[in-house]
Amino acid sequence: MIPLELIEDYLIHQDEGIKKLLTWFLNLVMQNEALEQLGAAPYQRTQTRKAHRNGYKGRSLKTRVGEITLQKPQFREFSFETKVFERYSRVEKALVNAIIESYLQGVSTRTVQDIVSQLGIDQLSASSVSRISKELDEKVDEFLNRPIDQEVPYLFVDANYFKVRTESRDM
Repeated sequence: MIPLELIEDYLIHQDEGIKKLLTWFLNLVMQNEALEQLGAAPYQRTQTRKAHRNGYKGRSLKTRVGEITLQKPQFREFSFETKVFERYSRVEKALVNAIIESYLQGVSTRTVQDIVSQLGIDQLSASSVSRISKELDEKVDEFLNRPIDQEVPYLFVDANYFKVRTESRDM
């Protein structure tokens, strides 16, 4: 799709236009990542080539603008890795961050579903929220139980504060 057509779509139908624009951009990002991982352009014969293309696979991704379908490149020799989404993840990082922030604030999974639906995702299950929360718990436990490799200097400070009245005035 040509960027000018994307702009026209956005001007006519903003919601659908932004979805098309985001889909086009993320597919372009994955194409560039595929070129880097392959070490060669399509049909280029070179010693630096690490793998061969094997078409595309449609991949849905839930984003702030709704669910979009991306064309994930496939390789024959190894799996394609992208920074657009994590492996096996179907939810955009911004949504995951919103879920994590809500979880840290003590919001229930049902309320998190309501919050996420305001961001444009209607079908995020309670089990997905629970899975993301469980991953967060695991990371927190890992952080809390990590060994401390070096000395950590610290300082304890203690203070008392007394409000004093002198001649009916606060000091």
